[in-house]
Amino acid sequence: MIRTHELTRHYGEFTAVDQVSFEIGKGEIVGLLGHNGAGKTTIMKMLTGYLEPSSGRIEIDGMDIDAQRTAVQQRIGYLPENCPLYLEMTVLDFLGYAAQLHAVPPGRRAQAIREAIARTELETKATQPIATLSRGFRQRVGVAQAILHKPRILILDEPTNGLDPAQIRHMRGLITELAEEATVIVSTHIMQEVNAICDRVLIIRNGRKVLDAQLQTLKNAHRLITVVDQPPERARQRLATAPGVSGVEVIASDDGRYHYAMDLERDSAEVAPQVAADLLQQGARLFALYPEQRDLETLFNKINQGEEVVSA
Repeated sequence: MIRTHELTRHYGEFTAVDQVSFEIGKGEIVGLLGHNGAGKTTIMKMLTGYLEPSSGRIEIDGMDIDAQRTAVQQRIGYLPENCPLYLEMTVLDFLGYAAQLHAVPPGRRAQAIREAIARTELETKATQPIATLSRGFRQRVGVAQAILHKPRILILDEPTNGLDPAQIRHMRGLITELAEEATVIVSTHIMQEVNAICDRVLIIRNGRKVLDAQLQTLKNAHRLITVVDQPPERARQRLATAPGVSGVEVIASDDGRYHYAMDLERDSAEVAPQVAADLLQQGARLFALYPEQRDLETLFNKINQGEEVVSA
């Protein structure tokens, strides 16, 4: 659905985005992460055709954005970070105007507006001027205009900005629902949001892509943790020689239980059964065996500090 090749954007001598390449498939929910000024918003503006790249290519739904910009933009729904709205308009009037801009056929506009209002739970605010709405409801209006033409690509910059906890839960559910019909890119600073809704994460640092990984793979530290009743002199060598294990570290011991971390060369699902069988064969009592999980926020901070993170 989305393919970029060496996407680059300069502002004078400053390089905001530097040779960023990635592919995103249909139905994926991808979190675009990075510190302030990393280049996330610039990338989204280029994907929507709002901003031209200095070099590189963008292909949306099989079409080159330079050659078929209007056709590409008709397939995209976009929520900018600051959610620009016409405050003097009512919600209905604004969505009617947005439907015209999105080239929704006149015969379908009323139904499209009703569906967008229902999906964003704006029924009680539909006839009110946008100026009278809270920040959270204004954000919902922005999302409604982004989805009313049923786009194939949905690009959301901080979609839960200004929402209360109940509204955030609803928005996350809506994004997951929309991904059944569209490819979704979400830019956010909230790690819980990425954990809750994203399948994959792209991390940008200083304009360059530094990580592109499935979220579950990213969290996997490629270590297997086991807790047994065997001390290091009995268990360590046995664990180290198990197929797929490249190293063993003793990480804790308490009340006759010893905690070991095994560095893996293969997927933990392949290694764990053999490790368990070897331990039981030597008569060990096995209290726990599980893949170590990493915290996304910790990983994000490490990446932005320039540390290398293994993701595959």
